[in-house]
Amino acid sequence: MSRQSFFVLLTAVIAVLLIAFICSIIFTCSGEKDSTGQTEDQISAKEELLIEETQEVLSESEQTTESAPLVSYQTQRPLSSLSGLSRLQGMGVFITEIDPVNLKNPDLDVLRQMGADQYLISFFTGEQFYRSGEIDRAISEYTSSINRNNEFTEAFVSRGNAWMKKRDFTRAIDDYTRAIRLDNSKAEVYNYRGFARSQRGEMNLAIDDFSRALNINRNYIDALINRSYAYYQTGNFDKVIEDCDIIIRLEPANAVIWNRRGSAWYRKEDDDRAIRDFSEAIRLNPGYATAWRNRSNAWLSKGETEKAQSDLAQAQRLQ
Repeated sequence: MSRQSFFVLLTAVIAVLLIAFICSIIFTCSGEKDSTGQTEDQISAKEELLIEETQEVLSESEQTTESAPLVSYQTQRPLSSLSGLSRLQGMGVFITEIDPVNLKNPDLDVLRQMGADQYLISFFTGEQFYRSGEIDRAISEYTSSINRNNEFTEAFVSRGNAWMKKRDFTRAIDDYTRAIRLDNSKAEVYNYRGFARSQRGEMNLAIDDFSRALNINRNYIDALINRSYAYYQTGNFDKVIEDCDIIIRLEPANAVIWNRRGSAWYRKEDDDRAIRDFSEAIRLNPGYATAWRNRSNAWLSKGETEKAQSDLAQAQRLQ
C-alpha cells in the first residue's frame, strides 16, 4: 500500500470515529434532556398529588369539626346536622368557603356560584330575614325552601320559630311536629313544641314534650326550666322541686329557679324551706322584687308580721 493510500484510509477512519463521537454526544445530551424533563414532570405530578391529598385531609377535618353556628338563632346546632350541605362538600367545597366565620350570615352569591340548590338559598335568605326581624319575609322564604324540598328539617324548625315570634302557636306546633316526623333526634325541637303547647295552656302535652327532650339530653337546662314551670301550673309541686334541684346543681346562680323552688315549698306549706330559697334568690339578685314579695308572704304565714312588712315594703320600692 502506498503512503498516499494509507493516509486516505486513516483520514476516513478518523472521520468515521469523529462522526460517531459527535453523534454519541448529541444522543447523550438529548437523553439527559428527556430524562430531566421526565423527572420534572414526575415532581410536578407528585406535588399536585400532595396538594390534593392535603385538601382531602383538610376537608375531612372540617367535616368532622363540630362548629356551632346559631342556625335558627334560638339554639346551637352543629354543621353536620344541616342536611343539604353534604352535597356541597361532595363537590370539594370547604365549609369555610361558604362563610369564613360560620353559616350565620353566608354570602348568597357565593352559594349560587358554588351550585347550591335553591331550597338552601331560600333557607339562608329566610335566616337573614329572621335575624333582621323581618318575620313575614322570613316565613315566605322558609315556605319556598319547604316547597322545593319537603324533607328539609331545618326549614320546618326555623319556620316554626318564626311562627312563635308572631305568637301563632298552632302553626308553630304544626311545623315542629313535621320536623319531628322527619328527625326525632333533636331535643330542642321537642322543647320548642312543648313551649308552644304551654303557651296554649296544654300543660300535660307540654310536659310530655319537655320530658322527650330530656330523654335525649338529660341536662337540657331550658327543657328542665320549662317543665318545672309546667309542673307548677298543674299543681305538681313535688315534680317542680325535683326539676329545680337538678337545675340548681347545674346552675346554682339561677335566682329565678331558687324563687320557683321556694314557691313550691310555700305551696306545700313548708315555710322555712320556702324562706331559705327566697332568701337565696334575693342574695343572688337583690333587685328581684318578686322574691321579696314571696318571702313576705312566707314570713306572714309564720306569723312574723314585722319581717313580712319589711320585705313587702322593699318589694314595693323595687317595683
